[in-house]
Amino acid sequence: MTESTSSGPAQLEFFDVPSPCIGVCQAGPRGYCKGCFRSRDERLYWLQVDTPTRRKIVAACFRRKQAALNRQRKQNSTQNTPTQSQFDLFDNNS
Repeated sequence: MTESTSSGPAQLEFFDVPSPCIGVCQAGPRGYCKGCFRSRDERLYWLQVDTPTRRKIVAACFRRKQAALNRQRKQNSTQNTPTQSQFDLFDNNS
């Protein structure tokens, strides 16, 4: 049985942590893969790291993806808001 670092019961680990790769292997502007959100080193050394490290990488990838989605939503919401023109007091056409 594997020791647990939390106060909860230990959990057996029967399965390897699968790679988060989805086949979109392109580096984004921050250096992370656009598909799985792993860094270059995380992708390069995936097969050499142990299971707890893989779990930490997957958790970091999840946080990076959520942050990227939040940035994208924020950018889309600012682009989609209509700009309100200021009322002109001296416009005789109104």
